[in-house]
Amino acid sequence: MKILVCISKTPDTTAKIAFTDNNTKFATDGIQWIINPYDEWYALVRAIELKEADAGVTIHLVNVGTAESEPIIRKALALGGDAAFRVNTLEEDSYFVAAQIAAIAREGAYDIVFTGKETIDYNGSSIGGMVAELLDLPYISHAVKFDLSGNTATVVREIEGGEETDQVSLPIVVSCQKGMAEQRIPNMKGIMGARTKPLTVSEPVTADILTRVASFDLPPAKAGVKLVSAEHPEELIRLLHEEAKAI
Repeated sequence: MKILVCISKTPDTTAKIAFTDNNTKFATDGIQWIINPYDEWYALVRAIELKEADAGVTIHLVNVGTAESEPIIRKALALGGDAAFRVNTLEEDSYFVAAQIAAIAREGAYDIVFTGKETIDYNGSSIGGMVAELLDLPYISHAVKFDLSGNTATVVREIEGGEETDQVSLPIVVSCQKGMAEQRIPNMKGIMGARTKPLTVSEPVTADILTRVASFDLPPAKAGVKLVSAEHPEELIRLLHEEAKAI
């Protein structure tokens, strides 16, 4: 069985966000990049668990990005990936990225394609569905549990107000979120072994870029805290009603 795990790089959650070129580009100077947590903690680790249960499972990674992505790809290999592909191009819009992933997946004839439910920078939650459409495969989103029995997957996914259990035959595309697996830390053996695992760099396939960034804006600065004396509860009520609109 072959599993393809989609790996994206995102800024560390502690990074200071700024923009350049008249607020049309993300300022990358000094940014610490990490594997998108949904890709790492849930999609990749669940794939590793499936491999641990079945030695016949092979895990490949795919990333769409420049050489800046290679450290995070090596970390994913250290965690348990067997080989990786990097499509050598800037991460343009979601459709363009999905087209690159679909080309790799189509060539490799994978049984399962795992993605995180979204990236923590753009929160688009769109790549998995586009990849499935381009491959003409079933797609299950927001999965919190994934089990295999032969060629049939049983997937529990989160829906509004509860959970839904689906059964589907492979091949499939699944986006993963909290509950699918637990975060792991690469050990020294994995880190050393990752240095020699194959990382294939390929050029992008031709694909449309359907969206462009018009501008970025930072959220407005938070207003200062207003302190109200305990002796004047009526003032607190007025502020909650007239300014906070909470009551």
